[in-house]
Amino acid sequence: MAVFKVKFTKTKRHKLAQILWILNWISVATGVTLFSLGLFLKIEIKKRSEVMAKGEINSVPNMLISVGVIACIINFLGGKICYDCSDTTKFSRWRLVMLPYIVCTFCFTFCILVGALMCYTMRNELEESLYLGLRDAIKFYKDTDIPGRCFLKKTIDLLQIGFQCCGNNGFRDWFEIQWISVRYLNMASKEVLDRLKSNVDGKFLVDGVPFSCCNPSSPRPCIQYHLTNNTAHYNYDFLMEELNIWMKGCRQALLDYYTDIMRSIGLTVLIIWLFEISVLIGVRYLQTAMKSVLLLSDPECESDGWLLENSFVETAKYNFSIIKNLGKANQISTVSEMNDPNMDVQTANYGPENVQSKSIPTAS
Repeated sequence: MAVFKVKFTKTKRHKLAQILWILNWISVATGVTLFSLGLFLKIEIKKRSEVMAKGEINSVPNMLISVGVIACIINFLGGKICYDCSDTTKFSRWRLVMLPYIVCTFCFTFCILVGALMCYTMRNELEESLYLGLRDAIKFYKDTDIPGRCFLKKTIDLLQIGFQCCGNNGFRDWFEIQWISVRYLNMASKEVLDRLKSNVDGKFLVDGVPFSCCNPSSPRPCIQYHLTNNTAHYNYDFLMEELNIWMKGCRQALLDYYTDIMRSIGLTVLIIWLFEISVLIGVRYLQTAMKSVLLLSDPECESDGWLLENSFVETAKYNFSIIKNLGKANQISTVSEMNDPNMDVQTANYGPENVQSKSIPTAS
């Protein structure tokens, strides 16, 4: 028994074809939207590539760009098919194409759903990429004289100012690395030498942060050095001076920024997926209704359209049997190829006159 059977008159079939023609052209615009969203996300990731570790974070924008291009092609073809399906004589040209087209469109809409889900599951990969990238970028902050790293100081400073953040996880990350270049250290100073010797790795570590960590909303001049020493500054308590520097880490700030973008893109892609599913359902009804018209050979008659010709269980069993038979066919062909050389050997041993009387093993 057909699933979700609907009866169509000639007028309804014609109207359905016209509506689907319009919807397919709208779907071309949604394909352009998918492409644009993927391109926008790729550009946003590219902007911060210096503070991101190389990984699979580009998989989502690449997926959206690919799906967007495919959507434009498929829906352009779908518009042409639906326009011709308003005429029975023209439909006969697309009769054999429509079912493969519907199958390809179904796979395509599934890819759109996968792309939407990837937008919501990308957070963990993005967080790890930001953590590793920011860790290395901060470590090389001082290397302004080394080619390939000289831009990182400017990148980190602009990042901390723009996103109102400090460090990777927080401002204390700057306490654990030497972010001041040796070029700007007075090696004749006893204080500098003592600080270098006091560290096992010979690093110049200070309880201070770069100027880009300073909060311009602070009511007092920014305190960059001796942040944890209350006696080094007048009327100062580092536990209470939250406005002095940015407290949020740049990893969390960037993660929040990209998460908001990904949620917006994911919601848009889900809406596009629902729209594409509705168009696919309409095309399926049109295909089955026009198929019935061709069987009845009467363009003026009423015809039935459906989503599935049989029930869900019967359709699943039928498809499973096709897959099973394909597996058996491959197995038989493999066995036959293995037996062919043996057949030649037996023919050579026993001669042509004995081939007919000698039983030769074959695949059953």
